[in-house]
Order: sequence, then C-alpha cells, then structure tokens
Amino acid sequence: MDFNELRRHADELRFIPREPVRWLAPKELARTAVKVGLAAVFAGYSDKREIQGALEAGLLRAPLADPGAEEIWIDFVADLGDGFEATASVASALGADRLTCAGPGSLPRGSLLVLGGDQVYPVASATAYEDRMKGPYRAALPSAPDEPLMVALPGNHDWYDGLTAFLRMFAQESEIGGWQTRQTRSYFAVELPQRWWLVGLDSQLGSYFDDPQRRYFETHLSPRLRPGDSVIVCSAEPTWVRSDERSDAFNSLHWFDRNIVRSRFDRTTRKHEETGASIRLWLTGDKHHYARYAERLPDDRAGAGADDALPPDPRRRQMVTCGLGGAFLSSTHRLPKALPLPPATSRMWKKDRPPTAFALAQHTYPDAPESRSLARAITKPWSRYWLPRRNPGFAVLAGAVQMVLVLIASAAFALAEGRHHPVGALRSAGADDLLGLLCTSAVLFVLPFVIGWWRGLLRERRPRAPSGPVVAVLFQAAVAAAALTVTVAIARSIPSSWNGLVFLAILLVIAAVMGASLGSQLFALWVLWTNRGLVAEWQMSGQSIDDHKGFLRMHLARDGTLTLYPLALDGTCRNWELDEVADEEGVWKRPVPKPAPTVRLIEDPVVIARHGQG
Repeated sequence: MDFNELRRHADELRFIPREPVRWLAPKELARTAVKVGLAAVFAGYSDKREIQGALEAGLLRAPLADPGAEEIWIDFVADLGDGFEATASVASALGADRLTCAGPGSLPRGSLLVLGGDQVYPVASATAYEDRMKGPYRAALPSAPDEPLMVALPGNHDWYDGLTAFLRMFAQESEIGGWQTRQTRSYFAVELPQRWWLVGLDSQLGSYFDDPQRRYFETHLSPRLRPGDSVIVCSAEPTWVRSDERSDAFNSLHWFDRNIVRSRFDRTTRKHEETGASIRLWLTGDKHHYARYAERLPDDRAGAGADDALPPDPRRRQMVTCGLGGAFLSSTHRLPKALPLPPATSRMWKKDRPPTAFALAQHTYPDAPESRSLARAITKPWSRYWLPRRNPGFAVLAGAVQMVLVLIASAAFALAEGRHHPVGALRSAGADDLLGLLCTSAVLFVLPFVIGWWRGLLRERRPRAPSGPVVAVLFQAAVAAAALTVTVAIARSIPSSWNGLVFLAILLVIAAVMGASLGSQLFALWVLWTNRGLVAEWQMSGQSIDDHKGFLRMHLARDGTLTLYPLALDGTCRNWELDEVADEEGVWKRPVPKPAPTVRLIEDPVVIARHGQG
C-alpha cells in the first residue's frame, strides 16, 4: 500500500504517518518563524539545562552483544523526524538484524544507537515526536533481546519548545520499541570498550556549555581519562564548517577539547593537568548530507588539499557530518576545501597555535556535480522538484502578494496620471504609458544588481552581489509592473462600456496568475543565485527532496581501531505492508517496507586508530 492508504490505518499503527514538511509553505514559514523567534528571545532567560543540574546523572555503559567480545557496533543517525517514508526507510535499515553491503559484506545492527539532533520537525511537541520519530522507530524494531541502548542529543528543532518534549521522550529511561533510553539529561557520556568514550554535547542553539553540563563532564569524564584514551564527540551542528565564515564558531568545541578531554582541572592545586587522551572523531548532523574532513599530518605533502592527496591513514583524526536520517537533502558543492581549526582570527584566548589543518574528503553525498544539479532543479518547471510544485502554498502566497502590489502600483500610476480612480487611469493609458510600464519593469529587474555592484565598488573597491532582501522585494515589484503592463495591453481591446469592477477583476486575476508563476520562478532564481546564508539552504529545503538518505555504522574492534561505514539509501520506500505485532500493550500493526531498503557505501570504510597507535 502507498502512503495515503497507510494513513487510513493510523489507529492500528498507533501513530499518524506524516508528510514531509513543506518549508516554503506559508503556514510553515509563519509557524516556524514564530517558534524560532520565541526560542531566541527566551533561551537566555529560561535555560532548561540549568534545571537539569538538579537531576541525577552518571556515566552510561554501552551494552555488548557478547560480554566477552570487547567489541561493539555503533549506529549514528541525525535529522530524522521529518516525512514518514524517508524516516521509516532509514529506521527499517537501522532496525534490521544485518545489512548486506558490497565490500564489507554483512554488517550487524548496532548495540548502541546515537541520535545526533533534530529528532522532529518542524518544531518539537509530544505529538510531533510520537508521529514523526517514535512511531516509525518503534515499528522498525518492536523488540530486541539484546536491548540496544539509544542516546540522543538535541538539535535546534528540539530546542524550539525549550527542550520540554525532548526531555520527556529521551530522559525518562523508557523504551522506544526495542531500543532502551537511559540518559537523564540532554547530554551524556558513554564508556565504550578498548578505552574509547562517546560524548554527546548540548550547546543550546549554538550558544555555550552551561555550568551543570561542565561539572557533569568534569566529574564523570575527565577523571576517568588516561593516557592513550580516545574520545568520540557528538555535537548538534558542524561548527567546524561554519568557522570558515564565523571565526568563533568552533570555540566551544575547542574549549571542550582543551579543558575536558586533553586536560582536567585539579581543584586541590587549582591547575589543569594533562590527561593524555585525545578526540579522535567529531560527529554531527544538522547539515543534511555526508561530508568528512580529515586531519593533515606533519608528514603530509605540502600543499595537499582534497582527500585524494591525503592517503588513508589511521592516525588521522576525522570530522564527519552525516545528517541523512530523514529530512530534506542539503547541498555539498559549497563546502570549504580546507579548514584551519581554530582559525587564526578566532578571539579565543587560549587556543592551539598553529591551528590544526583539516581537508575535505573527496567523497561527499551527494557529490558536488549531483549537488549542483539538484540545486538547479528548483527553477526547472519540468522537474518533480520545481519550487511551486513541491510547495503549492507558496505559489498561492506569491499570487496574493502580487495582487496587493498591483493594487498599490495601480494607485501610484493613477496619481502620476492625475486621476482619482486607478481603473480609469489604466483603461485610458496610451502607447507611451505602456512603453513606460515596460521600461519600469525592466529597470526594477536590473536595479538590485546595479545597487549591489555600486555599493561594492564604494566600500570594497570591487563589485559584490546585492543584499537578499533588496533582490527579493524589487523582483516582486518588477512582476507587479509587468502585470500592470499586461493589463493595460488587454484594456485597450476591452469596450469602454464594460463595468469597472469587471476590469478590476481581470487585473487581479492577471496579477495572481503572474505572481504564482513568474513571481515564484523569480524567487526560485534568486534562491539559486544566492550562495550564502539561510537562503542558500532553501535551494534544497524548498524542494523537500526525500530521497538520498543514510546513516553511519561504526565498528570498534578488539584491537582498538574504529572503522566507519558511511551507508546511503539512494531511494526511500514507497510501498508498505502491515505486519501484526503482539506485545504487553496488546496487538497492533507496524508498516514494513516492501522491498526492504538497500544500502551501499558512500566511500570506502574509514579506519581510525586509538590515540597513540600507529
């Protein structure tokens, strides 16, 4: 059965399968804007992390499939709680006992599942968690004899309700299907075999580490670290990539590395002492793609850039972004090729000098050519990912905006012609007026580029792109002028005996049609042309691309090496069958993908040696 038919069985499923979030739909734009604004205003005044300091918390230990094996399989997935089909496809792969993949062969399910942030979209709530995350994951693994552990850290969408729903879902030591939740706060530390540690950090909307969180890690992690220990740090966003534009973005993670992992504070001597431990892997989501940065080693060839010039070496530390758990796809073709961390321009007082250099690996998902192609699809009417087609509500919004702009512009035109009624002014417009409107439309289209280049020459002695708001407003004004021009041309063939209200209705219909089509298309072109900030993210989010999903599976072996298997699901499941489940809560049905999702490696497995090993 397809998605629509599956929704009719919501009572038997015990959750409602949800469609992907249409981020450019007017309702979602308004609701998300309000939530983001409230979160930004009240985050500093009502920080749930301070309250968590009163909760009991300790060190977690990863369950081993075989207690005597001293090895473990770990899964990492992030940005997962969006549309049902994508989320459930990934959850089904995570819940499978084994996955067959070309190259490594059979990969067993992880004994530890790490959720890397943004477990629900667009904003957190009890209902949203139930339908978008808990329901699909409980269905993917209704029960498991080995009782795998599930740990979660909050992303920005989890924070939009102040973390209330997140704590109720993941900090109550309850079960989500066969997975067991045991954390009691929004951050955690897990002891792994072979002197490895897994850490989850909560930076609260990219802010800072609160005092209870700092004391938690100073109490439960730092004293236990010994020379040669290795640490995996999971954070909610890839601040190392953002450091390319904001030099202080990586400061919090670098502070954690220097003051919690590599050294500990001795309260007796009031000094920091070295632990001899090291962060070997940073993991994050937030960006809905796969990208890996590898550390440059002192003996690397000078000037080496991409990963093809940096041969695989277990000694390298790695920074991995893998946010493919279910949300829309993100582009990869604008990622910086090299990162010095922390940047020399960082205002951090105590930092590593010289900075550690990292280079972008050759393989990303999607790769750069495919990323560019997918981004351009937002402007192609024949593409299934065309902006108005994926966000029909946005076309309605653009049409309504144009109707208002046309009314304002027609009133201004009437004043310029010395008339009291806009309809009369438009009906009596001559050829010169028609030419003037056409010229006005062309000028408004070109004006933002001229303004941007002129300001760039004055301030920086070089041309630069105009600001986004200027382009957006003037593009829509150009559409309004074009709609007036078309209306004037039509008016010349309409008998003067026609009622003015009929003419006004024709004007508004033309404005709505041109706004919905031409206005949406100009907006899509602006989004494609803009290569920075939030607008650049709309290239993918505006299309709601729900294919191209994946997760990270890791194997910590007996010899202390950690192997990363980045797995991709090129397509999500569109066909489902219902399977009956009987448990202590009664009988219910779970959706099962038919056929089961297939996975492949994004790149060859990446091996990371334990700190101190060659």
